[in-house]
Amino acid sequence: MRLKLCWEYIDLFCITGGNVGQRKKLIKLALFGSPLKSSLSPGIHRQFAQQFGLDCEYQSIETDIDGFPESLKAFRLEGGTGCNITLPLKGSAWGLAADATSETRQAQAANTLVYKRERGWFAHNTDGLGLVKDLVGNHGNDLAGQRILILGAGGATAGILGSLQAGGPQEIVLVNRDMGRARSLVERFDSGGKISALSWEELYGQGRFELVINATSLGHSGQAPALKPKLFATNGLCYDLNYNTAGEPLRNLCEQMGQRYVDGLGMLVEQAAESFNIWTGKRADSGAVIKAFIHG
Repeated sequence: MRLKLCWEYIDLFCITGGNVGQRKKLIKLALFGSPLKSSLSPGIHRQFAQQFGLDCEYQSIETDIDGFPESLKAFRLEGGTGCNITLPLKGSAWGLAADATSETRQAQAANTLVYKRERGWFAHNTDGLGLVKDLVGNHGNDLAGQRILILGAGGATAGILGSLQAGGPQEIVLVNRDMGRARSLVERFDSGGKISALSWEELYGQGRFELVINATSLGHSGQAPALKPKLFATNGLCYDLNYNTAGEPLRNLCEQMGQRYVDGLGMLVEQAAESFNIWTGKRADSGAVIKAFIHG
């Protein structure tokens, strides 16, 4: 038993960047989802690893929901120890994990998995923390007392609701075509603060919002949500969880309306930094990486 514990300690020491003689262990990481060709995650984690001199391999594994379980199993058999999960697999990742944080269980969606000896895959969701860090830390947006509208009621919304509620907004309103899905989220998060669901037809009779968050995937098909200026409070912000090409449709619409807009690049880097810390125990300089992508 002592020998086993000793080697487990050595493995952990190597994974987190320590040295045992000249030994340096390769940390095998991956991103699962579809589509992945435009994802910035591999480049982000490459920069994080460089900050600490870690030997990390971060690969993109494109798969659908049906193929995900076998792909994840194969990744683990190849020595994989951590992975990020994106659309459309966040709900599946939570379901496949042996255990999860309480926040992840409430969201019923995971964007980060870490392999733990004797336990298997453990699920986290760093999306909400990444979003709040970008909104508050990088853009100075105080959530307290705000009316927040979230477009969409899928896994992306589930992953951010708990962290948004912790910021103390006046209320959160979800709008979604599938009202059953939206009401399910309202019931699940009702204890965290005032939250309700509306149909798109009901939306424009509900006043103005200081923060409108686009959590739909419309941008990936070149579309933007049907937003109008009267939806936003004075100095209100439109925050798009999408970035790069997928963010362009809503960015263009906001420019036409003269509406303040922020894409999800900062959130992407901030949530990635949380994942990297879970895998390695290292706290990366996310600000430097955001600047590199903005000016690169």
